[in-house]
Order: sequence, then structure tokens, then C-alpha cells
Amino acid sequence: MMAEYVAVARVDELKPARMKRVEVAGRKLLLCNSEGRYFCVDEMCSHEDYSLYLGCIKDGKIKCSLHGSYFDLATGAPTCEPADEPIRTYAVKIEGGQVWVAAG
Repeated sequence: MMAEYVAVARVDELKPARMKRVEVAGRKLLLCNSEGRYFCVDEMCSHEDYSLYLGCIKDGKIKCSLHGSYFDLATGAPTCEPADEPIRTYAVKIEGGQVWVAAG
């Protein structure tokens, strides 16, 4: 079965190191621009259910501002403590000047 994609932003909408809250298929997600590459992850930290939107993006990772855990934007894996559970990642594609995120 092919993944259904949803347009969530224009390609030029997010500058590097910025993020945007989006909702896809009822899930609250973050669209992130890291050094010109787009990623999409769950909005909430897996450690304390705290919004990653309040953190920052650096070197392909997103930081939770509550306890300082970093997550790899490509894989969702935590890269330092205290988080030890990954966050979910979603497929992203660029097409027709839009950023699309897989809904499934």
C-alpha cells in the first residue's frame, strides 16, 4: 500500500534551524528544517511528554528544552540522556514547491 502524503508547507516557508507545528492524520507533528533538509517528527518528547517545539534544531538533531535530551531528526533515536526512547519520524518529500508528509 502506498503512503498517502499531505502538503504541510511551502518549500521556502521554513528557514534552516526552524520548525513548524503541523497536524497530519490527527497527529501533532513538527516539520523541521535542518541545514536545508526537511524532517518530520512527533511533537512531544518521549521522555516527559513535553513539546519539542520549545527546543531548538542543531546539527541534524532536535533538543528538548525541559531536560536537554537530543533526538536524531532522521531516525528519531535519542542521542543523549535522560531520554532513552525514540520519537517517531515521518517520511517527507518535496514536490511542486511544497513539503509533503506521509500520513500513515
